[in-house]
Amino acid sequence: MADTDSHSERSVLRRRLLAVAGTGVLGAMPGYSSTSGSAPGTNATAATDGGRDIAAANDIESNGRPSDDDYDIVVAQDGSGDYETVQAAINAVQPNSSEETRVYIKTGRYKEKLELPEDRINVTFVGERVEDTVLTYDDHADKRDENGEEIGTSGSSSFFVWGDEFSARNVTFENDAEPVAQAVAIRIDADRVSFDNCRFLGNQDTLYNFGRRTRQYFTDCYIEGDVDFIFGRATAFFDDCTIVCTDEGFIAAPAQPDDVAHGFVFKDCDILGDAPSQSVYLGRPWEPYGQTVYIDCELGDHIRPVGWEPWDEPEHGDKRETAYFAEYDNDGPGYTPEQRADWSHQLCEDEAAAYTVENVLNGWDPQSGTKQR
Repeated sequence: MADTDSHSERSVLRRRLLAVAGTGVLGAMPGYSSTSGSAPGTNATAATDGGRDIAAANDIESNGRPSDDDYDIVVAQDGSGDYETVQAAINAVQPNSSEETRVYIKTGRYKEKLELPEDRINVTFVGERVEDTVLTYDDHADKRDENGEEIGTSGSSSFFVWGDEFSARNVTFENDAEPVAQAVAIRIDADRVSFDNCRFLGNQDTLYNFGRRTRQYFTDCYIEGDVDFIFGRATAFFDDCTIVCTDEGFIAAPAQPDDVAHGFVFKDCDILGDAPSQSVYLGRPWEPYGQTVYIDCELGDHIRPVGWEPWDEPEHGDKRETAYFAEYDNDGPGYTPEQRADWSHQLCEDEAAAYTVENVLNGWDPQSGTKQR
């Protein structure tokens, strides 16, 4: 079809331009592949989305493999792509581009401390296989920087996302540090960020939804940890995700400002784990106006009957009067609404119906399949 041919021609041209820029600017950088001038990805196996065919999103060759023309940049540790490291690929993205830049990441454990700068917008990562395409690092909050200062929770992140409209599919984001302190797998300080069939692995503080007044969407994702492992100031919608509690602790630690309408919303999620029975809280307010809501979720028996913990900090007043924690129509042995904290809420049907993706994310619809605002 003419439209497909036009798309392929544009993709080939963009990849050539990126390769030229990479050769001139990044050729001497560690991780740059000397084969970037050749056609990369010729032996890539099929890209999948949780076992589902992604032909609707990409033009797939007749043999089931992703076409090279579907991606602007290919990352492969064996040198068969444009770059051998993910950061080199990020650096090659055209700053402030109005077009989506699609980065295909082949199987491998990429041990890199990554940063997507603020001017790298509209970038999409697609992993070859979610369980085998792993972006990892092992910093933790107690590590020291070059000045001998502790890097802290924020500094421990394996991946910093600053650029708006970032998305990822079939990628694992990991912090592989020993469980000695806070250790963030990914810190997101960008708006309109989405993840599909991704994994987030760590212990304490795995997923940092950092950005104040930013919107984030997670669907069919796997997120694990123990203490406050989903935390931050963003508005985030978790749709049909698997949340795994690896030990006793707290799932959510929201910190939204008082003038933000929504915090963390878990819809149709499975809350599972190896934690002991009745040892995990659904959440606690990191800051006074934090918000978390669980709707139509399956709660395991590791959830405490009281559900919520107020995180008493006298300097912040009584958070039970300001935080908003609620549930609707959950199920499983961990759903004990009659025993929940008396300052939490059980929603009625009409109240729960307002928690749609579009309402929660203030008009942004990541389910549309486009990268429009």
